[in-house]
Amino acid sequence: MNLSRWNLLLLAVATFWLSGCATGALSKRDPMPAFSEGSRILFQGDSITDGNRGRSSDPNHILGHGYQFLIAARYCESLAERHLVFLNRGISGNKVSDLARRWQKDTLELKPDLLSILIGINDLNAGVSAEDYERQYDQLLTDTRQALPGVKLVLCEPFGLPVGHFQSDWDKHRADLAIRREIVGRLAAKYHAPVVHFQKAFDEALRRAPAEYWIWDGIHPTFPGHQLMAEEWIRTVKEAWSASRNR
Repeated sequence: MNLSRWNLLLLAVATFWLSGCATGALSKRDPMPAFSEGSRILFQGDSITDGNRGRSSDPNHILGHGYQFLIAARYCESLAERHLVFLNRGISGNKVSDLARRWQKDTLELKPDLLSILIGINDLNAGVSAEDYERQYDQLLTDTRQALPGVKLVLCEPFGLPVGHFQSDWDKHRADLAIRREIVGRLAAKYHAPVVHFQKAFDEALRRAPAEYWIWDGIHPTFPGHQLMAEEWIRTVKEAWSASRNR
């Protein structure tokens, strides 16, 4: 065998080996590194998270309908062997102050491994100042870290689109929402939590369909809107904990 043929053979073997390594790495990549065996995942917030959830143990209704249900359905099926537990304690109409009043029972005593919070739109509509919103939210997260030091936090942006409730004065509402999103960003940085950028996801979705297709009243998503939220939440959380594993 001449030298050129020998080199070609070595190259083929090396390519095959490297390809196999890459395929093996892809096959072993965790589909959701934030969820470990037996993880308890809790969604907290207002009506968007509540999703008309049942208050009984009926498994057909216990998570409500919405992004939280879609996320739970996806991973309870695809990661059934991990025995994940999904919980929903969102309550329609809640502000941060309402969360604080029920936090011990509805969050801390449930001992979540991952806690996702979406709150703020009712604070804005009720005239709660940005300063009070940040102060109350900050205290809530401080209490959570003290009680559950190992909990994974996920903070979600409040959002809206110019239909229904927001249509008449969208410029003002958009500016007010931007302030609340800045607050969520600061708190996320302080508590080392990823931010789910729902507003950006909805803004980009307007290139494909009008606002009322995604959010029917300016605040509450339609079913495609909830699917959009679920996909953005999954992408954000997956990237955050994939990155943390690689550090």
